Amino acid sequence: MFEGLSEKLQLTFKKLTGKGKLSEKDIQDAMREVKMALLEADVHFVVVKELVKNVTERAIGHEIMQSLTPGQQVIKIVNEELTKLMGGSVSKINSSTTLPTVIMMVGLQGSGKTTTAGKLANYLNKQQKKSLLVACDIYRPAAIKQLQILGESIGIKVFERGTQDPVLTAREAFDFARNEQYDVLIVDTAGRLHINQEMMDELIKLKTSLKPHEIILAVDAMTGQDAVNVAKTFNETLDISGIILTKLDGDARGGAALSVKAVTGKNIKFVGSGEKTGDLEPFYPDRMASRILGMGDVLSLIEKAQSAFDENKAQELEKKLRSQRFTLNDFLDQLRQIKNMGSIGDIMSMIPGFNAQKLAGVELSDKELVKTEAVICSMTLNEREDPTTINGSRRRRIAIGSGTTIQDVNKLLKSFDEFRRMMKQFQGSGAGKAVKRGKFKLPFI
Repeated sequence: MFEGLSEKLQLTFKKLTGKGKLSEKDIQDAMREVKMALLEADVHFVVVKELVKNVTERAIGHEIMQSLTPGQQVIKIVNEELTKLMGGSVSKINSSTTLPTVIMMVGLQGSGKTTTAGKLANYLNKQQKKSLLVACDIYRPAAIKQLQILGESIGIKVFERGTQDPVLTAREAFDFARNEQYDVLIVDTAGRLHINQEMMDELIKLKTSLKPHEIILAVDAMTGQDAVNVAKTFNETLDISGIILTKLDGDARGGAALSVKAVTGKNIKFVGSGEKTGDLEPFYPDRMASRILGMGDVLSLIEKAQSAFDENKAQELEKKLRSQRFTLNDFLDQLRQIKNMGSIGDIMSMIPGFNAQKLAGVELSDKELVKTEAVICSMTLNEREDPTTINGSRRRRIAIGSGTTIQDVNKLLKSFDEFRRMMKQFQGSGAGKAVKRGKFKLPFI
């Protein structure tokens, strides 16, 4: 999402870091470029003005001017100000001392509110919080059915009473959750195509009846500056406690994420980073600021890897690499585990120094992964175990079966052969002996 903004900011700071000494004009010129980059990213103009003012005041000082690395010092200041702008630290869900903790999900139609309610329930379940979903959207066609299907897919019960008054349904759900010892009650309220008084009146009645511990607004990051206006209106009416930004995996320019906290005063608690039920993660302002500035997000990358990779499979893979029995089947398995971590672009943005989907001139994209997977899946089991059996006619068959070209098949086989040759050399080296002695483990592919 922040790719365009990130590229422009990195280009601006590259000019600063290339200078041994900075003048006041250098900083002002850089801040002018930063200002334009933020405005083009759809960040609220008031927020941009305040950020640039704070950075300029801190940067034009004796400490920066006399520093041996003035450019790096300016980047550090921008990083700190961006982090502060987005909330400073991670904001957790408020828990009640008596069960259940009540969470009201609010938002416009199309913001991903219902899906996000399911994702949040799934996330809390993994935190050992028994959750109950409540279907209170009785206006949108099939909204209740959507929540039921979602709940069934993640093993979470959905409480519904059809088109009964949503306030009554919510009260019955609260009593049920308390009697059945549920930890969390998540109420999916009705959305509208636009904000209107009828919608707000119903939400106010639900708030008065339930006295929720959290009122979380689902905001579509794709709507840009309008997302900030929506958040502001909901906050003024309901006094929301937090925000979940949805569709952060889209091509939004990032303005909502950078503006919504400053405008509403309420923290972004989670971000939706994909369409899967597991694609909801806590929002870390410091990590997001680092990613925007091209400094990576290694902690989030490690967390994604830990959740996506099976430890038993990793140990089995290590044994195969040691004995040089690594096959295309194993490669396919690793490929699928990498896909579970999210999009390649998202993963690459977490690696310090990378802000694009290219590495050493080779394009890395989700499309390329799908193509590679299709090629391997078009091979027979024997061909995957022993690629040397794949002759010219078989390569043509594999290319036709996978919807690719013979060149694509050749490229994969060549890369795989080079990898196995490299591992053979590795095993013969001192490092390889160290692996055999268990001195260190091989990383995943």
